[in-house]
Amino acid sequence: MYQWFKPCRVQALLSTFLFTCSLQAGELVRIAAASDLRYALDDIIELYREANPDSNVQVVYGSSGKMTTQIMNGAPYDIFFSADIAFPKRLEQEGLTATPPAAYAIGRIVLWSNTLDAGSLTLNDLTSDSITRIAIAQPAHAPYGLRAKEAMQAAGVWASVQPKLVFGENIAHAAQMTASGAAQVGVIALSLAKFPELAAHSHHLIDDSLHNPLTQGYVVTRRGGNKPEVMRFADFKASEQAIAIMEQYGFVMP
Repeated sequence: MYQWFKPCRVQALLSTFLFTCSLQAGELVRIAAASDLRYALDDIIELYREANPDSNVQVVYGSSGKMTTQIMNGAPYDIFFSADIAFPKRLEQEGLTATPPAAYAIGRIVLWSNTLDAGSLTLNDLTSDSITRIAIAQPAHAPYGLRAKEAMQAAGVWASVQPKLVFGENIAHAAQMTASGAAQVGVIALSLAKFPELAAHSHHLIDDSLHNPLTQGYVVTRRGGNKPEVMRFADFKASEQAIAIMEQYGFVMP
């Protein structure tokens, strides 16, 4: 009798210990986010962790199109913050969401450079022979890259600048290429241009009438729908504190 009871008691104590540790560690929240959110969302997550010390939030940044494909192929993300609400809507159509797609911000694109006075540049200036390399995100899967293409087409400079273009995998990569000198000018997200290290250089805000709106949307995936911590973070992202951070980085609230 004693030999049977002791292992069971140890097992019960171990199970209680593991459950307690799980509560202390916090439920893991995996976020897929468009790379224009890199600085704003990092600040929001830091604020969330201060309010929820036991939280366990992980975020991966990339292009919205590629992340949509990853989620459709089973990538274990609980929340998806896209640079274009069209991608969360696609996931909804595939039956992969637990919440309806919702707009959380409207983004803007800018001309930025760390070697030129981008504040005095316009899209027409990109045709100058003195500018030989222009970075944009890949239009095929990055919404900010597609909007850059649309703006250049509307300005009538797309054909002239195409030979000069160098493409980043996402908008953060395009900004990195410009900052490193791989491109003289970049068409990047305003939210990145407002990051202190980049904000040391001027930027030119591109007229948003030249491109389709960058209506950014998010969705809780089917995988994350049953996790209370996921819904708690989604609610926090819509809080006044989080909105203030988004506005600080140049996002317009829908």
